[in-house]
Amino acid sequence: MINMLHKMGVRSGMMYAAGVASIGLSFASWLTSQSIEKAGTDRADRWGIFVGQWAPTFFAVGIALRIEETHADSRAMSGEMFEGTYAEGKMPSRAGV
Repeated sequence: MINMLHKMGVRSGMMYAAGVASIGLSFASWLTSQSIEKAGTDRADRWGIFVGQWAPTFFAVGIALRIEETHADSRAMSGEMFEGTYAEGKMPSRAGV
């Protein structure tokens, strides 16, 4: 699933931002429910907790995507380094470095 999200263009920074936004939305939903609905503190607390529970999921997916990005970068770098050397039976040269 994480690999599919990465291929779709979802990046770890987006998930971290969604986690932070979820925390802010949790407070906003609690405050809105507290002041507008007049249904009591219990209902406002339930709204705040419900929305606040999304944040850890977003952060966890962000960490998994960060790992996927790191592995994708290392795979790309190792592929470039050995692409035209060992595949053709040549030893890598440091002359151009």
